Parts: sequence; structure tokens; C-alpha cells
Amino acid sequence: MTIPGLLAEAAERYPDTTAVVDGDVVLTFPELRDAARAFGAGLVAAGIEPGDRVAIWAPNGVRWIVAALGLWEAGAALVPINTRFKGAEAADILDRSGARALVTVTDFLGVDNVAALAATGVALPVLTTTVVIDGPVPEGALSWDDLHGLATDDDRATLAERSAAVTDDDTADVLFTSGTTGKPKGVVQTHARTLRVATDWVAMTGLRHGDRYLMVNPYFHMFGLKAGILPSIAAGVTMFPEATFDVGRALERVGQERITVLPGAPTIYQSILDHPDRDRHDLSTLRLAVTGAADIPVELIRRIRAELPFEVVVTGYGLTEAGTAAATSPDDDPETVATTVGRARPGFDLRLVDGDGADVPAGETGEVWVRGPSVMSHYLDDPGATAAAVTDDGFLKTGDLGVLDDAGNLKIVGRSKDMFIVGGFNAYPAEIENLLLAHPDIAQTAVIGIPDERLGEVGMAFVVPSAGSTPDPDEIVAWSREHMANYKAPRRVELIDELPVNATGKVVKDDLRARLSNG
Repeated sequence: MTIPGLLAEAAERYPDTTAVVDGDVVLTFPELRDAARAFGAGLVAAGIEPGDRVAIWAPNGVRWIVAALGLWEAGAALVPINTRFKGAEAADILDRSGARALVTVTDFLGVDNVAALAATGVALPVLTTTVVIDGPVPEGALSWDDLHGLATDDDRATLAERSAAVTDDDTADVLFTSGTTGKPKGVVQTHARTLRVATDWVAMTGLRHGDRYLMVNPYFHMFGLKAGILPSIAAGVTMFPEATFDVGRALERVGQERITVLPGAPTIYQSILDHPDRDRHDLSTLRLAVTGAADIPVELIRRIRAELPFEVVVTGYGLTEAGTAAATSPDDDPETVATTVGRARPGFDLRLVDGDGADVPAGETGEVWVRGPSVMSHYLDDPGATAAAVTDDGFLKTGDLGVLDDAGNLKIVGRSKDMFIVGGFNAYPAEIENLLLAHPDIAQTAVIGIPDERLGEVGMAFVVPSAGSTPDPDEIVAWSREHMANYKAPRRVELIDELPVNATGKVVKDDLRARLSNG
């Protein structure tokens, strides 16, 4: 149960299988293993020691994969950094993680990451090595080839010893939370816990040898790393990294590369369904779709099943702090897939509790608590936050609100911070959003609570109109009152060209609140 062990096993089991295709670079699994070891030997030569942390701040690509696998071979721990972060945000992660090395780019979407860091003026005395994997190499940094050139036979021998010495209890990664609910916290996971997420994802989805996986989820996120790179290695799947998501390019690659697996956030499928040239592309090889979010629209799942060729559509419920805790199964009926996130994964316990920590009956809303083999070890350097998030008996308090039905299926109805109270009634944005999507002129929507003198709070909906429609906000308000309980119906509607989303496709409601407060 170590990542170097997983890679060695894949190289042995799939000697002739292509592991990665990225432009002109094509690597088999043995070639991927060898590339990782070469990079790892370079890190050894650069002074990286077992237990050190190595950050990667770069878009999806073969060198991201090689660098991550290489640092694990060297006994180091991975710290991925969000590609959308500005210099100050990245500097904060590097500082708090104590990263000794940074793997990055100097020309991605017009941004030079090394220059952006330098411009912050933040001292990073622990950061001793910067490796540029794409773009001009500034003074003091190493190029990809420079790092490889440092390694000697002794370094390669040391690497082999370190790789064999990695244990399942060693730290594998420190993923920082998205920061949409406050300052990001570092989630520390061991090799065993991280691989449990990856191998269970294979079992959950039916991922299999020979699949061809278009990777649009960013590698810095759990979805791209632990439901992308690592399960692909475990199952012998060919990876096709995408540096950025462009729906037209994605549709082309599906046809050209005979893609079979295309997981993603709900907004990715929405953009595919709504693309005007969708029918011009051969999508017939697509067989596996995996998505999940607290606010996934029910209607979207129904459209995926009806309009796209996927044989299997699975929804799941996962967190950086816990991995995938619940999911539907490939043989679940459409209604279950459309309206729930399924049941607890093997080894997981789910509880729904009230504000006093007491279990609520089936059918009632409570905070979701989860306990299982991939729940985080702890928050980095934050015992207070760890103690607040994890109970003495190992349950993680997720902050999500859910309902369990009689069959044990979990429905996420929102975040505890998103819930608002209308005249004494609890209103859950995810539920209201799903109801609004039944309106023919609404393509996407996000609901927040806003102050109201009489009721305390009421709902406000930000609406992206359907193609070719220009709905009247007042009409949507009137329609809502006809189709849902009065306390759920938004009192205000604002049309918007697109919803603000983070790099994983989830709506950033704090941006909507800021938009409102800024007039």
C-alpha cells in the first residue's frame, strides 16, 4: 500500500500498455516508472530527503504526473498548488507546508509563476530548489533537464533504497482545502489512506484495463489526483491530460483518441450537452461518467443519461478530508443516480446528526458525519482545527447537510453555511436550485440567502438563461411560487452570463455574495 509499490506493480502487470499520451509524448507503464525514478534521482541529488515536502504548481501534463511519482519514489510528500492561485496565495501554501522544492511553470496562460512568487516579497527560506518544467528558466532555477543532469549512479542507488523503504504510514500528500469557506487548511494523508481512495474508486466505477481517460479535472485537486492519476495506474488505464478545459477541444479528443472515461464536475457535462457542435463529433466510445457535488442538478443527470452515450453514470460524495465516502453503483436505477449520492462506500460509516450531535431519523436533515479508512490523518500544524473536525471516535464533521432515505441512500441538500432560515423554516439552496432547473428558460442557477426585514432571510437566485431565451426575473419569481413552497421560492432573481466557479467546476457562492454587496 505505497505509491512506489503501485507504480512498480503496474509496470510489471502492463508492460505493453500506454500509460500517458500528452502531445508527442507517449509513455508505457514501464517507461513512466523509469521517468519517475529519473526525476526522483534528480531530487535526491538536489538534496531532498525522505519526509521533505515537494510542491507542484503547474497545469495537468505528463511532467506533472512524472514529478509526483518521482517525488514519492524519493520518499517525499506531495503538496499540490491550485493553478488559479496568485503569487501571494501560492507563497502562503509554500510557507505553511514548509516545501523544500517547487516544480512549476513560467508561461501558463500568460503568467510566470516564479516571477509572481518573487513579486510577493515573501521570504521562503526553506524552499531551496525550483524546477521549471515548462517555459523560460530564470536565474537560480533548474530546468527539467538540469535536474536530471544532477543525478549520479549513487543518487540512483539511494533512490532505490528510499523507494523500497517507503511505508504505508508515511505522509503521501498534503492537499489544501479549496478555501471557499475560509483560509485553506492542509489535509495530511498517508500512502495507505490515499491509495484506499484510488483503489476504491476503481471498484466504485468499474474502471478497467484498456480504458482511455480524458483528464480535465485538475491534478492539484483530489478528483484529478486520487480519482485520476492513481486509479489509472492501479487499473492500467491510459491517461490523456488536459491543461485547461475547452469543451470544443474535449469533444475533438474524445473522437480522435477513442476516449472511454470522462469524469468531471457538473458544469463540464452541462457545457458538453449545450455545445452547438456536439452532434458533429463521434462520442460513441464514451462509457463511464462520474460526477458529484452538493448542488448537482437532478435534471443534468437525466440529460446525461438521455443525450450522451455513457453506459455507466455514477455520482459520488467526496471530500479532501475523507476521499469518496458514498456513491451510487453502476447498476443503480436512474432515479437513485439522479437524486442521491448513493450509499456509504465499503469500510465507511455515515451519521446524520443534529446540532447536539444526536442522530436524526431517516428522512430528516442533519449534518453528515463520516468515518472510514481514508479519513484524513490530521490538519497540518493545526491540532485545534483537527480536534474540532474529528470526533474522539473518528467521525469527520463534514459541514454538509444531508438526508438518508429508508434504503440508506444519502441526499446532500447543501452546506450548513449555505442554509438560510426563512421565517423559521430551513431553506436549502441545492434543493431550490434543482426545483428551478425545471423552468424551461433556466440553464444554470445558484441560490443564496439575503437579508429580509420581515422574514430574516429570503432566497435570491442567480440565473444563467437557456440558449436563445431572455426570461423575465419577475416571471421566474412568480413561477417559483407556483412550483415550490412559499418559503423556498426566491424573492429576487438576477440574470447572469455565467456562474463563478473554481478550478474544479464548483460554484463559488462567496463571489456571488460579493457581487451583491458591491452593487
